[in-house]
Amino acid sequence: MAEDWRATLNLPETSFPMKADLPRREPTMQQKWAEEGLYAAIRAARRGAPKFILHDGPPYANGNVHMGHALNKSLKDFIVRYRTMRGMDAPYVPGWDTHGLPIELQTIRQMHLNRDRAEPLELRAHCQAFALSFIGTMTEQFRRLGVLGDWDHPYITLQPGYEAEEVAAFGRMAERGLIYRGLRPVYWCCDCRTALAEAEIEFHPTAATAVTVLFPVEDGMGRLPEGTSAAIWTTTPWTLPANTGITAHPDLSYVVADSPRGPVLVAESRLAAFFGGGEPGTIVARLRGSQLAGVVCAHPFLSRLVPIVLGDYVTADDGTGLVHTAPGHGRDDFETGQRYGLPTIQPLDDRGRFGPEAGELAGLSYREAEPVVLRLLTDRGRLWSSERIEHEYAHCWRCKEPVIWRATEQWFVGVEALRKEAIAAAAKVHWLPGWGAARMADMVKGRQDWCVSRQRVWGVPIPVLYCVGCGHPLLLHPIFDRVAEVVGAEGADAWWRRPASDFLPQEIACPHCGGRDVRKEEDILDVWFDSGCSSLSVLAADSSLAWPADVYLEGPDQFRGWFQSSLLIAVATVGEAPYRSVITNGWVLDGQGRAMHKSLGNVVEPAEMVDRWGADVLRLWAASVDYTTDVRVSEDLLAQVGEIYRKIRNTIRYLLGNLSDFDPNADALSVVELPERDRYILHRLAQVASQVDTAYEANRFSAVFSAIRDFCAQDLSSFYLDVAKDRLYCTPVEDPVRRATQTAMYEVLRALVLLAAPILPHTADEAWRAMRQRPGDPGSVHLAFWPEIPSTWSDAALARRWDTLLRLRTEVSLAVERAMADGTIGRASEASIDLSLSPEDWAAIEPIGEELADQLLVAEVAATSGGGGIRVQASAAPRCARCWRHRPAATADLCERCARVVGLLERRGHS
Repeated sequence: MAEDWRATLNLPETSFPMKADLPRREPTMQQKWAEEGLYAAIRAARRGAPKFILHDGPPYANGNVHMGHALNKSLKDFIVRYRTMRGMDAPYVPGWDTHGLPIELQTIRQMHLNRDRAEPLELRAHCQAFALSFIGTMTEQFRRLGVLGDWDHPYITLQPGYEAEEVAAFGRMAERGLIYRGLRPVYWCCDCRTALAEAEIEFHPTAATAVTVLFPVEDGMGRLPEGTSAAIWTTTPWTLPANTGITAHPDLSYVVADSPRGPVLVAESRLAAFFGGGEPGTIVARLRGSQLAGVVCAHPFLSRLVPIVLGDYVTADDGTGLVHTAPGHGRDDFETGQRYGLPTIQPLDDRGRFGPEAGELAGLSYREAEPVVLRLLTDRGRLWSSERIEHEYAHCWRCKEPVIWRATEQWFVGVEALRKEAIAAAAKVHWLPGWGAARMADMVKGRQDWCVSRQRVWGVPIPVLYCVGCGHPLLLHPIFDRVAEVVGAEGADAWWRRPASDFLPQEIACPHCGGRDVRKEEDILDVWFDSGCSSLSVLAADSSLAWPADVYLEGPDQFRGWFQSSLLIAVATVGEAPYRSVITNGWVLDGQGRAMHKSLGNVVEPAEMVDRWGADVLRLWAASVDYTTDVRVSEDLLAQVGEIYRKIRNTIRYLLGNLSDFDPNADALSVVELPERDRYILHRLAQVASQVDTAYEANRFSAVFSAIRDFCAQDLSSFYLDVAKDRLYCTPVEDPVRRATQTAMYEVLRALVLLAAPILPHTADEAWRAMRQRPGDPGSVHLAFWPEIPSTWSDAALARRWDTLLRLRTEVSLAVERAMADGTIGRASEASIDLSLSPEDWAAIEPIGEELADQLLVAEVAATSGGGGIRVQASAAPRCARCWRHRPAATADLCERCARVVGLLERRGHS
């Protein structure tokens, strides 16, 4: 029976398991971090170092963590961990957005409250409890992802200190004259019964009734034939009760054409469409739009005269080229009405119901009113045509219901006064991707004045007192200071709890009438004003942080939201942008590139994926994608990433296993003592470390992923570790050749674990704790510094030589495979190779000498210069029973080398 030689081999040993079992192991690792106070230890270790501040955009505290959150928070954690390892003081303070409509609506539903009857403080208490409960839930879910931060001390927009800073910011903006109250059309949600900002609007395809309506001309100023009607087209017939004008473009050509209903005025280019493709009537008059100014028409069903006015925004792309103008229901309409003195009629209440001035429509909602309007038009012969169309229409992003334009008294931030300053500040910011600069500039250029008032109670109050005597709002610095003082001490509830007089300083009276009887504003601030103040309430208010932030990182919707509100408020109060750089991640889609919706059944829940694959696999997925574009995720994609994770983990495990008897402090050799093969892998490690460092610096994590993946799979598994097995397993433990390999492997292991730590924090820390340390090394990899790569590891001449060898290795491997296929040899290890090389290849390979067969993983190699190619035959040498190499035999079972090693082991065993 053949002897078993395994006991004489140096087989790998490590406590680092092959099976990652991440769903079970990661929580244990996180518990260890908590017990060790890892985050506090990092802060203490980096105290006094240059600061790096990633400011967290606060997610809304009303649900579970979704895949977009998981991607975003993982990216942030990569950045913070890398900057920490780079020796910077990079605290991460997570934030939570807690005020606003969604939480108030969910609370009302859950508590079965009547909004109109609920006492404000009771409703606010319920809302606060709701928000805090989800903060707890989401905190645990983010922690489970391995996101390291000051989770015990987050910033929360409902905290009194935060609210006080927000009140102070409003006051500073008011003192600059940037805050005003005025009548303007704003987006209005009748379901939520509040004004909305543009950032709270989303557009969806919606079916609508489009009507063409005839307005009889009452006074044609001698330019229009008797009996002419002006034709308008609208997709919102319910707005006709608010019509007070018709707008024409001054430079368009208009005609009056005969029709069975009498002469009709339309834009000439719309004549054919107006007649539905039939034969247009005879043109009896032609005018420029400017000639129509002053023509007066009659409202189609109300006793009201309607003048024709002019506006450059009118187009002839659709409709009739004449625009129905209701200043109470549209931005362009309102501005036109202001210019021409048209009445602003707003017949709808906050629920979207018509008041008594709307006649037959009184008491109806605007949706219920539409068929009545159509009947009124039909009865009076004013309806030319109607049809159902589908168009993009504004919806509330909270309740998903259609919204309307409604002219009401609201509080605004005067963006026009900030526009140039904000654009200039944004131009100094570094944007990733680069298109962010133009997008933000365009957003600010096109931004109308910002409506910041909301008709709710769950939020920060607009800190304005009104004089009861004369009705004027008192925008006075001492009042703002007083409100901020009280709110900072008691929280925003004080606004509802205390009487208005408590917020009026003793020395202040109304500057208009001298009165001191005051009432409080009932509206709250827009939630985007809340979060937009975070740079002031958090960064500027906390001495452990710094202002401005080094980076903001959020999704593309924040160009309308947090990126923009933060910019406007910071420029208004400080005079510069609150961030030095802004990074935008894309949307997370399903595996087919579709948006995730419960109705489609395609939602990928991060909690489920973590339970199945582990947080490190989910984080590795986040690192693998180009996050600056929309990305895809599915179980199949995560399974593919899981395979790559296993390759990385098994590479680390193999390195650990073969270093079990290696003490880097006693056994390591100097670089100059290492053979070329080991110096070559250190050269490649230096290249990879430089690539990874550059990629981290540029926040290009997919490049980090690719570099680490390829280094593990190609440089290590397919080459270096493959050829190192023989000298690791079969030579004596202390053999210099083996120690040289272990020296290189230790450097590779140490660097690889450090390079991967920001992305794979659990795996890297597990590996770090399993490897032998150097003096001064911390207990956790997350307290360690970035690997220092000596310049002596880089050797271009050696690299060129070994690159040639690797190319030849590939060519030899193909030749060996062909020889195995045709039966010339049975296995690669018995191949005897004749290499006839080109002079250039020979010059590169000759110094490798006897190692050539080891590097090519064959039995023997005869290399000559001549360029004849590769010949493969079976080696005549027997196969060693211990190392399985075909080499000259020393005994019946063992080659000469293995016989010497076994003899040495036997002598040692007897000593």
